[in-house]
Amino acid sequence: MTDAVQQRYARFAAEEAPGRSEVYAEWAAGVAGDPALRDIISRIPETRRQPPLVFAVTRMLGVETGAFDTWRAFVMTHADEIVAECTDRRLQTNEPLRLAALLPVLSEIDGPLAMLEIGASAGLCLYPDRYSYRFVDGDGRVRAALDPADGPSSVVLESRVDGEMPELRVPRVVWRGGVDLAPLDARDPRDRRWLRSLVWPGEEGREERVAAALDIASVDPPLMLQGDALDRLDELVRAAPSDATLVITTPGVLVHIPRATRTALVDRIRSQAARWVTIDPPALLDIWEPPVAHEEWPGFVVALDGRVRAAADPLGRWWEWRAGE
Repeated sequence: MTDAVQQRYARFAAEEAPGRSEVYAEWAAGVAGDPALRDIISRIPETRRQPPLVFAVTRMLGVETGAFDTWRAFVMTHADEIVAECTDRRLQTNEPLRLAALLPVLSEIDGPLAMLEIGASAGLCLYPDRYSYRFVDGDGRVRAALDPADGPSSVVLESRVDGEMPELRVPRVVWRGGVDLAPLDARDPRDRRWLRSLVWPGEEGREERVAAALDIASVDPPLMLQGDALDRLDELVRAAPSDATLVITTPGVLVHIPRATRTALVDRIRSQAARWVTIDPPALLDIWEPPVAHEEWPGFVVALDGRVRAAADPLGRWWEWRAGE
């Protein structure tokens, strides 16, 4: 079992962390070469021992983000607590920047909107009307700037746009709801610390963006249900106001759902009297209109009701309008 941990962490150190977080690259390489650490991580269920999850748990519990030796000493001292937390936790990256790639699609939908997110975490992607947007070109020059109706937001979502710029507008949202297997509360200090800990060291500005979005969500929290989306989606749909356009979003969550359940969930979503907005790997679904040549497609697919609208970075750092191709 420790051989599997060694391979997983060595691969993460060599292929996934470099260029994104040198701290995590160092920690993962250290785990790969340390039998005692591998023994501890082997006590965590296999589905809960991903390097980003284990590292985030240690940071939530108070380890300093720095040298491997300091991190190792913390893990050896707090092994039981780390194993318990990893067993209960799951990766719940809640990146509001994804809304920068979804805004062009939301701009196509007549409002007011009732936003319903599947896999909502703390619901930070349910506030497209509360954030400011700055769309830039490859040289960083602003191509479009949008702010909420009541003025600039403390959360500014900056995204690079390649090619055509469609018409953009900040939507009016009158209701927000979400479902998650383990929903987080933006008002809860421990949940806030967990979400901030999920940001990789070295991702400049991201933790500050998440913290500012949590402040916004804590003032006006969404209706949040706990459980499987297939079991609770109909209940949540019934709670939405009938005089608003219901928009169901699945930003980045479908890839984490087993194939059979994912297919059933997509069918359930498409059976609702709602618009469906998603951002997914191109090969994940076979319902794209028009079909996508996933071997050649850059980034993820942004779609409205299955119709392809844009190519985008999975976290919204850039997007390219592809509607009509």
